[in-house]
Amino acid sequence: MPTLAQFSNHLARLIPAVGSAEFVQQLVAMLKQLVPHDDTTVILYPGTDLPVIEYSEKPADSSASHLDVYVKGAFLLDPFYLAASRDRAFGVFRLRDLTPRDFKSSDYYKSWYLNCPYQDECGYLIPIGEEGFLNIALGTYPPRARFTRAQLEILQGIWPTVELLCQQHWASAGTRSPGVNLRGQLHTALNSFGSSLLTDREAQVIKLVLHGHSTKTLAERLSISMETVKLHRKHAYSKLEVSSQAELFYLFLDSVMSAGDYDGGDPLLPYLRTRSTA
Repeated sequence: MPTLAQFSNHLARLIPAVGSAEFVQQLVAMLKQLVPHDDTTVILYPGTDLPVIEYSEKPADSSASHLDVYVKGAFLLDPFYLAASRDRAFGVFRLRDLTPRDFKSSDYYKSWYLNCPYQDECGYLIPIGEEGFLNIALGTYPPRARFTRAQLEILQGIWPTVELLCQQHWASAGTRSPGVNLRGQLHTALNSFGSSLLTDREAQVIKLVLHGHSTKTLAERLSISMETVKLHRKHAYSKLEVSSQAELFYLFLDSVMSAGDYDGGDPLLPYLRTRSTA
């Protein structure tokens, strides 16, 4: 168990580093000693801009393109992002606190999250100003065990200090950026995805599928039978010319990342036009 002396020693180095390039390294070092884990990623969502990876330590064989895809559009489906941006939920969370039941059996999980081979994931969601926020994600790899209740209690116990220091360090990142609301544009694109080809119910089903809902949890959420869910999904897949949830996920990413100067409507329309003339 970490000691009060260890926490105090880290604070003695961390507090003077606020506002400097050393702050994030000192913060990560403290978290790793207090709650041992294998991977730390610090993601800043400044104002209304796209996310910025402030710190990452992916394994040597991990593809850098994974994070590139994340910041260009995949973050819209991240349960941690949704908790902070949609629900304004801040504090310490485990991934399984934020996801639908059966999330790990969904194709979305298999096609995206398994690229980050975590045994377990938890993290901080910290408000930065009125619209910005910070996600400090901690991950364990096998054979290390899942985060224990005692470790989560440590993270929760130091939350006020971590929150305050991070807010001071990133104080200028919380205000709305002038010009285009990039995250807002992508949210509109997500909400409109497939709307030009699908019925309202099919589009609703597809959006929930993209967020990792299984057939069972989707049926419960929409108060319809599992057979009806399967029928809506089958019709939607046929119209979108995909055959799996993984293909749907990458079609969504491709269309959003290709949106460029997006000005509303279904992002599939300009994407399909571009693809047909390529």
